[in-house]
Amino acid sequence: MAVFSCINAMVALVLAFLMVAVAGNFYQDVDVMWGDGRGKILNNGQLLTLSLDKASGSGFQSKNQYLYGKIDMQIKLVPGNSAGTVTAYYLRSEGSFWNEIDFEFLGNLSGDPYVVHTNVYTQGKGGREQQFYLWFDPTADFHTYSFLWNPAHVVFYVDGRPIREFKNLESAGVEYPKNQPMRLYSSLWNADDWATRGGLVKTDWSQAPFTASFRNFRVNGCVWSNGVSSCNSSNSSDKAWLSQELDSTNQKRLKWVQKNYMIYNYCADVKRFPQGLPLECTVRIRTNS
Repeated sequence: MAVFSCINAMVALVLAFLMVAVAGNFYQDVDVMWGDGRGKILNNGQLLTLSLDKASGSGFQSKNQYLYGKIDMQIKLVPGNSAGTVTAYYLRSEGSFWNEIDFEFLGNLSGDPYVVHTNVYTQGKGGREQQFYLWFDPTADFHTYSFLWNPAHVVFYVDGRPIREFKNLESAGVEYPKNQPMRLYSSLWNADDWATRGGLVKTDWSQAPFTASFRNFRVNGCVWSNGVSSCNSSNSSDKAWLSQELDSTNQKRLKWVQKNYMIYNYCADVKRFPQGLPLECTVRIRTNS
């Protein structure tokens, strides 16, 4: 009986280890890069917090770089009066002509909604902002924010619901983020010169420290190492996401969000582009007509 008890205990330990490995561990997955102790990994690697005070914010980055992937993170945003603060969660490549895919959560006065600011950069050029409100309080609990980045499109998800799609329209002359591996970054910082009502509402430092929390970082992607993608290996994990499109159900979900919660779309801002809307906007109009 003692032998069986010992075996059962060992099996339990192995299963526990596997569960942690599947769920991800911040000690293994990320490096806290700045903040002088304001970024903390807690609960045996299952929780990460970033804090901001008047002296400094904080941030972390993934240990791995990816060339395409499906990336999920559960985030609980700064509660209360978070005006002036920005919690950024994004993918970015290196160099002067970088690619970048952004979630930025713009704080607000207590009781007012957060603004979810999204952007896509290609070759160092952005200006593709879409902004949304959320249909829940993102400070009351954790919610899942995801990127799907594959050769066909970039999709931004909130709790599994698509809120934005940036299609690969290279055939029409629109640059698309490819060939440059990107690392995941997140930071909490002060941007009261623009973040809340265009900079009209400043950060109330009496509310500091401001804290955002992160958990359940999951990546199913092509790890880039020494110029080689893991997706070139026949032994790589399930790659269904690499060809994943939006089915009819998710297309309806996307339209629902954009109809009810989108508050800014650069493709509709004709005053901003007096010489004509960006090419990807007009291609989509022609494609959807």
